[in-house]
Amino acid sequence: MLQFGREICGDLATATTREWLVTNGIGGYGCGTIAGVLTRHYHGLLIAALKPPVGRTLLVTKLDETATYQGQAYALHCDRWASGEIVPQGYRHLERFELQGTIPTWVYGLADAQLVKQVWMEQGANTTYVRYYLQRGSGPVQLTLKALVNCRDHHHSTRGANWHMPITALPHGVKVLPTKDATAFYLVSDRGDCTPQHEWYTGYDLAIERDRGIDPHDDHLHGATFQVTLAVGETITLAATTAPPATIAFQDALTRQHQHERQLLAAWQTDLPSPAPAPTWVSQLVLAADQFVVSRSVAGHAGKTVIAGYPWFGDWGRDTMIALPGLAIATGRPDIARPILHTFAQYIDRGMLPNTFPEAGEAPAYNTVDAVLWYFEALRAYVAATADNALVEELFPALADIIRWHQQGTRYNIHLAADGLIQAGETGSQLTWMDAKVGDWVVTPRVGKPIEINALWYNALLIMAQFAAQGGRDGDHYRQLAAHTRQGFQRFWSNELGHCYDVLDGPQGNDGSLRPNQILAIALPTPLSSPETGIAAAPLLSPAQQKAVVDVVARQLLTSYGVRSLAPHHADYQGHYGGDPRTRDGAYHQGTVWGWLIGPFVQAHWQVYRDAALASSFLAPFAAHLHGGCIGAESEIFDGGAPFAPRGAYAQAWSVAEVLRAWRFCTAMGRSSDSSINVSSG
Repeated sequence: MLQFGREICGDLATATTREWLVTNGIGGYGCGTIAGVLTRHYHGLLIAALKPPVGRTLLVTKLDETATYQGQAYALHCDRWASGEIVPQGYRHLERFELQGTIPTWVYGLADAQLVKQVWMEQGANTTYVRYYLQRGSGPVQLTLKALVNCRDHHHSTRGANWHMPITALPHGVKVLPTKDATAFYLVSDRGDCTPQHEWYTGYDLAIERDRGIDPHDDHLHGATFQVTLAVGETITLAATTAPPATIAFQDALTRQHQHERQLLAAWQTDLPSPAPAPTWVSQLVLAADQFVVSRSVAGHAGKTVIAGYPWFGDWGRDTMIALPGLAIATGRPDIARPILHTFAQYIDRGMLPNTFPEAGEAPAYNTVDAVLWYFEALRAYVAATADNALVEELFPALADIIRWHQQGTRYNIHLAADGLIQAGETGSQLTWMDAKVGDWVVTPRVGKPIEINALWYNALLIMAQFAAQGGRDGDHYRQLAAHTRQGFQRFWSNELGHCYDVLDGPQGNDGSLRPNQILAIALPTPLSSPETGIAAAPLLSPAQQKAVVDVVARQLLTSYGVRSLAPHHADYQGHYGGDPRTRDGAYHQGTVWGWLIGPFVQAHWQVYRDAALASSFLAPFAAHLHGGCIGAESEIFDGGAPFAPRGAYAQAWSVAEVLRAWRFCTAMGRSSDSSINVSSG
């Protein structure tokens, strides 16, 4: 359990930097600050995925709670207004905040009474539950709950002065129909009285959006008021939902969520490679990993995909494939990898996977060179864990087609060059994971032969040789391609720099910028040599070169929370990520720290130094970070300069996944123990 007392909860500046997240497995979510102050467009109790896993729409923002006890009224909510006022200041009554599994829990102190609030979502449904429980007191508490509603894209803001929403009374609740063409939603409770309302509250001030250079003001509609009297030991539960109220099963809702979490932890614990107990912070990440795995329908059939990050990302091809081994294999749930691999296989086109699936469900965008190469690695990890050779047989023709398209050339000038290396990119495109683009400005174009793309290509060829041999096919073609790539790969090494070039043969020649991409040439787990396959999985770099790369990355790029995207001595280095969209995107890959890169770094470090306990020690700060940012999750990025403040999406799939995978990797080496990360997780 992650827990904060009044030292955090009672400090508004700190309490608004701690955020909570609940999800429903179909792309919907709820989130906010532990203080209750709205600071983002994305904060709300019910952000429904109306076209799962996208079409995410803010429907229910929050409940403004007032508890009356022994004749005294306690406002428990908190708002910051456009005037600068903070009224009311309900955080002052917050005695404790806990994350119980994935369930945010607030404990309010009202004299000698104690009121507990919990929030969670129904898995597979656009339904959020809010439960209040009077845990202690010398008399009853009268609870008044004002429901604030909306209906807008979760990226946007509202000006509601002239907007009338029809609100209809129901037993213990209301029905809201925002417009005649909109999805109706409901607010219902299991007891108490409810009265429809219609009053716009205008001028909520969103501090984080102001910092991001985005419209900082928002309006929300007071749509209903719930009232109930709770005696000690009694509860009231409200549901915000798009489902018909008659289908809401209040009675066992919390039990279902607890059971879901127990099943996740049981699958992981059963699959652990060591009988030694795992640190509690790792089990918290196992629960966090599940929040990114969501359903996606493909051609009318149920499939799976991965939300890249909360609160604003959808499912991205590259992010999904990088995250999949950590989200599925490291958590003991390879069964979820299979449908995800199947889902994305349906979208392979001209040897490429989509970078993104547009929110409205239009044609996918294929502007990525690496997503399909990460697909090979995700499939390899899945097959290594399951021996599911039937899936390999099913997918092998598509995999072979991917290789052919890269040999002959596909979109964006992606092709295999004469030196055995993959060339990619053209003016105005951004195809690698370093993909920031503002208008026509491609911040880090990396046109040419990027080092990690060629490490991934080599890896894919060895995987294909292995798959071919396992299926009784001739894999000699893939072995020859791999040997040619390995020979050409030595062009990346620079004796003068003492490390690898980041990109070869670009418009301005070879790029010697010190970036982290070269660690993938060491970290990628290529297939092992075996008599059956005849594959000699020779490394791309010599032992001396590998050590030089790991050491220079450790000295100049490594931070507490991951690896910088550019060395501080570079003229383009940006040590702070913030400001308006152009400023932020200009810093995104120019020194900003990326959490997911800790996975490749830890593995590369082990490859060089063969000390699993030492390698796992680099994960220690991520255990502590579970108490900051989004509680119980790992952030997308961090400032390049100390103290490395969290930025970007507050819960990122590949950050969570790579920390899990790296911990699992070190544990599997047989020399890692709980004491290798001496950080309490509460």
